[in-house]
Amino acid sequence: MTYEVVIGGSIFRVELVRSDQAWQCRVTSADGSVAEHQVDALPAGDSLSLLISGHSYEIRRDPGSGDMILEGQRFPVELRDPRALRNRGRGTRAGPGAKTIVAPMPGKIVRVLVAEQSQVEAGQAIVVVEAMKMQNELKAPSPGTVTKILVGEGDAVNAGDALAVIA
Repeated sequence: MTYEVVIGGSIFRVELVRSDQAWQCRVTSADGSVAEHQVDALPAGDSLSLLISGHSYEIRRDPGSGDMILEGQRFPVELRDPRALRNRGRGTRAGPGAKTIVAPMPGKIVRVLVAEQSQVEAGQAIVVVEAMKMQNELKAPSPGTVTKILVGEGDAVNAGDALAVIA
């Protein structure tokens, strides 16, 4: 799996490959420098316990802001799955002016926060997707009416799957 991760405005390419009981992680920064690590991850309540190249860390996501908190420090983080961009054309044809909310990564729908025909504001949370033991709120890109909800709680989704349409 390959992801693009934006941390505080800096972009990193993260490649994960499962091996034995851990993950091999290769991180490439915007300047081209590369770091490789062996990573093991376990859920620990509302946190994620990470063992990275022999060092232990606990990380959690602030559900309000989406920021990641590591050792008391807060980091604004955005996770982008390149497959989501490639798959955006799949799923629903939204029509002129309509916006389709798509899954940014494979995961599970844990909550649908609005109903069809609901009026929503820009930035209002529409669905919550859990991926890699972290919950991500997907928000309306603009104000409008939710014309379709294409998923339900408990549904598994792939990167790029259409979840809702706002017109």
